[in-house]
Amino acid sequence: MDKNRTIKDHSKAFKINMGGTILDQALPYKGVDQIDPFLLIHHWKDDLKGGKHQSEVGVGPHPHRGFSPVTFIFKGGVHHRDSLGTSEVVDEGGTQWMNSGSGIVHSERPKKELAENGGEFEIIQFWINAPAVHKMEEASYQPLQKEDTPLITSDDGKVETYLVAGELEGKKGPIVPYSDVLILRVNIQGNGRKTYEIPENYNTVIYLLDGQLQINDKKFGNKDLILFNNDGTSIAVQANEDTRFILLSGVPIGEQVSTYGPFVMNTEDEIRQAILDYQSGKMGILTENFD
Repeated sequence: MDKNRTIKDHSKAFKINMGGTILDQALPYKGVDQIDPFLLIHHWKDDLKGGKHQSEVGVGPHPHRGFSPVTFIFKGGVHHRDSLGTSEVVDEGGTQWMNSGSGIVHSERPKKELAENGGEFEIIQFWINAPAVHKMEEASYQPLQKEDTPLITSDDGKVETYLVAGELEGKKGPIVPYSDVLILRVNIQGNGRKTYEIPENYNTVIYLLDGQLQINDKKFGNKDLILFNNDGTSIAVQANEDTRFILLSGVPIGEQVSTYGPFVMNTEDEIRQAILDYQSGKMGILTENFD
């Protein structure tokens, strides 16, 4: 019989200022630098006022090396451009997944219509570390629209689970990750229930965008991050009201981590080399072209 995991820890996201943008940071939090292989979770929700050129909003060109920055779009749309020559808009319900490998330069901006006309904008970005063996591979970008994301619907129709990466209930997510993960985005109506089967060796967290979940007789609300012990093979959730959450689960990599800004490597020497490579243009150049 499957055993439900117990809860190891929980915390609430807190406000930070990222270059003038106020957002909620769920990971890292006080005393916890990472939940291997997950390094960072940022939640940005805003009501854009409009009247802007696209070049004035979002995050302009910047580099990455050594991990996968992933963006879930919940409201609005994100226009991604990168040094591979990509120019792609992913709309709400979709995912932008980048395996940064040996280096890539990219930008992420609200899509043109949002910048000009305004509207609701909501995204979550999280970072997944890459094993050392993959850190210097060629970079790749994987866009995934909502309609291309496998959907698992509960029998009563109250729980929608979108499978981004990994395997669940006989289905496989389309994203190709650097390591074994299970990445889900879930909409659950009030009184909806769902049990997720997860390998016991996968480190697992749930982050609530909003609503209220009951897990193991404990209640959790808006912007709570829940970390589970690796002492069972299932997680059972029940929604007390309409709720949105993400579930991030993966095999811990168990390697030394050295970070500096947008670079995640194993040693300080590798970080210094990443900085030099970026400065010398070895990660590519991104010149944004706007309509």
